[in-house]
Amino acid sequence: MNKLIPIALVAVALSQLHGCAAIVVGGAATGAAVATDRRTAGVFVGDQEIELRAMTRLREAFPQKTENISTTSYNRQVLLTGQVPDESTRARATDIVKGVPEVRTVFNELSVSGVTSLTSQASDTTITGNVKARLLRDNRVPGTQIKVVTEAGVVYLMGLVTQAEAGIATEIARTTSGVTKVVTLFETVK
Repeated sequence: MNKLIPIALVAVALSQLHGCAAIVVGGAATGAAVATDRRTAGVFVGDQEIELRAMTRLREAFPQKTENISTTSYNRQVLLTGQVPDESTRARATDIVKGVPEVRTVFNELSVSGVTSLTSQASDTTITGNVKARLLRDNRVPGTQIKVVTEAGVVYLMGLVTQAEAGIATEIARTTSGVTKVVTLFETVK
C-alpha cells in the first residue's frame, strides 16, 4: 500500500507539469497572435475581456436565455449573434453590452426566434471553418486578423483591413459554399 503513494505523487507531479506546458504553449500562441495583429496588445486583451464581461452581464440579466447568445469583440466593437425569445430581450441585450467598459459599438444581430437546430449549428461551424481556411490560404488578405462568425448561413466579417483586403475577404466569404449572405463589419486602415 505504501508503494502506491510515491507513484500517486509522481502522477500528480507529471499532471501538473503537463498543465504548465499547456499554459506556456497557450501563452506563446497568444503572444504570436498579438504580435501579428493590427490591434495593439492592450486592445487585443481588452477584446477578450469585453467578451467575458458582456457574457457575464447577459447571464446575470437573462439567466435562462443566454445559452443562445454569442458575443464577439474586435477592436472594442461587439457583435451579438444568436436567438432570443422576444424583441424586449433583444433590445435589452444591446443596452447591457453597451454598458461594458471600453465598448465603442454594438452590432445587434440577434434574431427573435426559436433555438436553431444542431444541424444548422453544425452547418454554421463548417461554413466558418471553410471561410477561415480560404482566407488563410489567400496571401492578399490578413486571414489571421479577420474574425469570422456564422449564424444561420450569414457570415459576419470583422477586422482592421484595407479597402482592397475588405473587398477580397468579402468575395471569398460570398463564394464559399453554404453562405447565404455576408455582413461586413470591417474598419478600414490605410
